[in-house]
Amino acid sequence: MIYNDFQDMKLSALGFGAMRLPVLPDGSGAIDQEELDRMVDAAMDAGVNYFDTAYPYHGGLSEIALGKSLSRYPRESWNLADKFPGHQNVHGVKPLIPEEVFEEQLRRCGVDYFDFYLMHNVNENSMRYYCDPDNHFLEYFLEQKAKGRIRHLGFSCHAGPDGLERFLEMHGEHMEFCQIQLNFVDWTLQDAKRKCEILKAAGLPVWVMEPVRGGRLAKFGEEIEGKMRAFRPEESTPAWAFRWLRTVPKPTMILSGMSNLSQMQDNLKTFAEEKPLNEDELQLLSDVAAGIAKLIPCTGCRYCCAGCPMELNIPNLLSMANDMAVDKSFNTVARYSALEDGKRADSCIGCGQCMEACPQKINVPEEMQKLAELMSAQKSWEEICKEREAAAEALKKGK
Repeated sequence: MIYNDFQDMKLSALGFGAMRLPVLPDGSGAIDQEELDRMVDAAMDAGVNYFDTAYPYHGGLSEIALGKSLSRYPRESWNLADKFPGHQNVHGVKPLIPEEVFEEQLRRCGVDYFDFYLMHNVNENSMRYYCDPDNHFLEYFLEQKAKGRIRHLGFSCHAGPDGLERFLEMHGEHMEFCQIQLNFVDWTLQDAKRKCEILKAAGLPVWVMEPVRGGRLAKFGEEIEGKMRAFRPEESTPAWAFRWLRTVPKPTMILSGMSNLSQMQDNLKTFAEEKPLNEDELQLLSDVAAGIAKLIPCTGCRYCCAGCPMELNIPNLLSMANDMAVDKSFNTVARYSALEDGKRADSCIGCGQCMEACPQKINVPEEMQKLAELMSAQKSWEEICKEREAAAEALKKGK
């Protein structure tokens, strides 16, 4: 197992993310505890010492199942990370109180302390909670840290670079690490490169989530996979995404949401030794990324913004359009819905000033219309949150 230094600790470079645990085939949504135990056993045997869960995962059952599985091993042999879901406090369904959530999480996991604890899903929408000075959530968690019930405090972030900077300006002095969505597609698609630069400047190590983008980067067509096998006949397709992370941004922690023992075994093989990608292999992944994200070729020069009568942040909107073209994700919908009224794509009046200013000759009014129509067809961020909360409650009740 490859290890990285974090303060005075040695952390396994691979962490086991418990967002997509194995479930029983009966359709109940219940976690397959026996399969999970086999996965944890394989991870522990290979030297994995970081396990990550969160309050909403599997309707709260992830914390219970993972805690039960880990309890079979000495507490000092594993590090457990959990998260406070402050992002759920902006849609008015059921306010979550830090004190109540934290105590419940400790009970669910069967532990006295968390090695790592994160503010969950900081994004443009959840900023309404996380960056409101009247919300004193951080004071409580700093108190728990002082008591030794939290060893290390950080946050997970789905915000764009500007949102990341805003959160750091307000709370950065208390954060020890940051977890972001990072892979060879989002390096440019979501400007993860800039996020890494921001975090480096802030002195915060990077934790990675979605290294294979929910499985999107784990399987390609025969043509692409054939090229990969020509370079590395012994490596699986997902291994390329992990090798890219170890070669280019080199984060401290890479979390993988594995769903069965086979996936665990494949990832353990990848992280058994360093095999960095060479220039030809990096170019192949760059070509693959470009093929996945057939992007609107916006360079972010902002020439289009200077004369926009509606004062739209056009590059930001085009970035969201690109992201939605690859994956209609919950987080992009959240970013879009967080924009002020009059600053979304449907506010474009089609004057064409932006087209005259654009060096790339992008038909911005047309792209704004497409984005507005696409977003109007999506469920709102609040609706998605409410549905997820209702599903979680039903799962916990066994319905």
